[in-house]
Amino acid sequence: MTNRKPQTTSLLNIREPDDWHLHLRDEVMLSFALDFTARQFARAIVMPNLVPPVTTVSVAEAYRKRILAALPEGRNFKPLMTAYLTDEISPDEIALGFENKVFTACKLYPAGATTNSAAGVTDVGRIRKVLERMQTIGMPLLVHGEVVSSKIDVFDREAVFLETVLEPMLNDFPELKVVLEHITTADSVQFVQDARASVAATITAHHLRIDRNAMFDGGLRPHAYCLPVAKRRFHRAALRKAAISGNPKFFLGTDSAPHQKHDKESSCGCAGIFSAPVALESYALTFDEEGALDRLEAFASEFGPLFYGLPLNEGTITLQRTDFAVPQTITHDNLSVVPFHAGETLRWKASERAAR
Repeated sequence: MTNRKPQTTSLLNIREPDDWHLHLRDEVMLSFALDFTARQFARAIVMPNLVPPVTTVSVAEAYRKRILAALPEGRNFKPLMTAYLTDEISPDEIALGFENKVFTACKLYPAGATTNSAAGVTDVGRIRKVLERMQTIGMPLLVHGEVVSSKIDVFDREAVFLETVLEPMLNDFPELKVVLEHITTADSVQFVQDARASVAATITAHHLRIDRNAMFDGGLRPHAYCLPVAKRRFHRAALRKAAISGNPKFFLGTDSAPHQKHDKESSCGCAGIFSAPVALESYALTFDEEGALDRLEAFASEFGPLFYGLPLNEGTITLQRTDFAVPQTITHDNLSVVPFHAGETLRWKASERAAR
């Protein structure tokens, strides 16, 4: 945290933001999670790690229809679909999806890196033709930046990925647009800052607020467990500095990932933090603490569209400085999910986006 003092603004109006990294799941969980995102965000990059994953244009179209059908009446929200890369995925298929404006980007999950990533890429060398086609057509690559090896400490996997996978990839494909998603280390901040203009990164609300101690605060805390895991405090400080820097390479991506409470608290708890209900409030709290509320709009609403070549949203949303009590759990039908900041009182509350 910097030495800036929190600002005294009581109302903050910003352009409607977008979420450039989001998990909506499917079926009942989709209906549950979607409304929280649509209240605050006009668009979102939707992750494709369903079971089975979204690997074809037809599957992406069907998933997009389910998302739009699940929107509450009056909500206006645009899901931006992604293709899940596998060792066997067809370059023609992803190019067709991009040309027809079904796929906005492709997602690279190293096989076994996170939730529902078993079908991911085992070796980047296996998707060279795909990356070549993406580079040619200007299609962004979204990267979960961790190596998967029991020989490498879980807290080092992001840094090793930068050196052994991402840097060689960027050298081999010098015009490929890349987003290094949910960065967690000072190493990634420096890497993105030093990289060419077509390399950017998303930063989550939770990685700006927690470090790895949060998982062991008075006991094992499964609701602070995510992948990539939170790192040391100095890494968090580097992320906060990058987020408020005004550098357009860094923009908002919540990585909001809902899991049932009992799945998080099981003997092999799921990775993921459900931040959608408090996303803007959490980001505002961090920017306020850093004395940088005047930079929140660019981070949340401008830098992402600028990188993706999309128009800025025309509407606005208001954040008010007021106490906001976050519930311990949120329930819906047979679902029970613990949100980020559960049981805390935040000092910012976002208005809901106007219906259109």
